[in-house]
Amino acid sequence: MKRPSWDQYFLKIARLVATRATCLRRAVGAVLVRDRHLLATGYNGAPTGLKHCEELGGCLREQLGIPSGTRHEICRGTHAEQNAIAQAARFGLSTDGATIYVTNHPCSICTKILINAGIQRIVYAEGYPDELAVKLLAEATKNGLMVEQIELDED
Repeated sequence: MKRPSWDQYFLKIARLVATRATCLRRAVGAVLVRDRHLLATGYNGAPTGLKHCEELGGCLREQLGIPSGTRHEICRGTHAEQNAIAQAARFGLSTDGATIYVTNHPCSICTKILINAGIQRIVYAEGYPDELAVKLLAEATKNGLMVEQIELDED
């Protein structure tokens, strides 16, 4: 039996968290970790207590023909990274110095939130078409933020 590395372990948990997503376009999961201890999880979907897109007849972004990686504000859903940060805040857990494991590269909005939340490392599995996010992260790495893409074995 081959044990997964810590990065693979937490990224696989993020992939499992993504199975709870209610987004009709993309299921994303995120796991916040500090000192190898799980702090919070998040997946993308409508805010707590609000109707999911499926209940409202479909995805507004899809109906309007908005391409992936653009116009993030036109969406009912909260991104996985945002939900993980919100869960940590809700339960009084500091995110300063934490690592976030995400199934997809963060968008530009999530990137800004992660930087301001004090996340020191972002580990993701798959890409996401947001050029501004890439530029912001490249600049943030000059200030010590670490960003890594790792491949996961298919289970």
